[in-house]
Amino acid sequence: MNAIQVAGEVLSVRRSGAYWLMTLVAPGVAERAKPGQFVALAVGGEHSSMVLRRAFAIYQVAERGVYGGTVEVVFAVHGKGTEWLSRLHQHDPVNVVGPLGRPFRLPATPVPTVLVGGGYGSAPLFGLAAALSDRRCRVDFVIGAGSADRLFGVLDAKRMAVTLTVTTEDGTAGERGRVSDVLPEVLERSEAGLLYACGPMPMLRAVVAAAEEYGLPCEVAVEESMACGIGVCMTCVLPITGADGTTRMLRSCVDGPVFLGEQVRFDDVGTVPYGTLGAPVPLASA
Repeated sequence: MNAIQVAGEVLSVRRSGAYWLMTLVAPGVAERAKPGQFVALAVGGEHSSMVLRRAFAIYQVAERGVYGGTVEVVFAVHGKGTEWLSRLHQHDPVNVVGPLGRPFRLPATPVPTVLVGGGYGSAPLFGLAAALSDRRCRVDFVIGAGSADRLFGVLDAKRMAVTLTVTTEDGTAGERGRVSDVLPEVLERSEAGLLYACGPMPMLRAVVAAAEEYGLPCEVAVEESMACGIGVCMTCVLPITGADGTTRMLRSCVDGPVFLGEQVRFDDVGTVPYGTLGAPVPLASA
């Protein structure tokens, strides 16, 4: 783990549709970060009773700037911790731990890629798109959300990708429907050889199903609640089937958040499936 803890400082906080976009001065974190990793932020201030950090995928990094290296994160206000973050101002202190987690793996040779994002889960895909472009990989984007205000990164995707397909469930932007409705056409048109995705678990499940249908390798960055971010609390475990065929309960924060899509047992998320390594064995009936 190459994570460090730094006394960060807010550079800006601004609205982006239904979300908040925060830029933090976090020297050392920015220089170490890779696409798919995340940071854990302390919330509430020094005298707060909110002892658990909040984990956020890294959207953008800048290794150099007027104030030093910066990290950008995107979040929605869901509770007291994220509400506190949304009320911060320039120069307010925020303690930062990062970069955390395993990043996306990059292909060794140029290959057409399709990147699929849902809601603000799209955030980590833009650093990935830049890294893929540096390797001369074709990049096509599919971005979806429930409504237009919950889309994130559409302008970035237009600038970075060969094509962009947008979907909203209510039809307020792009095509009406879900990303899984348009994904087969995008895969065929782009002649994709590799698929990446980040977003809600039901979306990831549908994307992985499409990847399996087309015989494509697929990496997914899962969105699981993380209480500590460093593998201690075990609240973010998922059933993952390894190359040896054995299912293990792995921690999203240190073993992920990026996994091979085919290895995630989406139907069993939230449970410890029978046959998992270390799981209790039911007693035989008399």
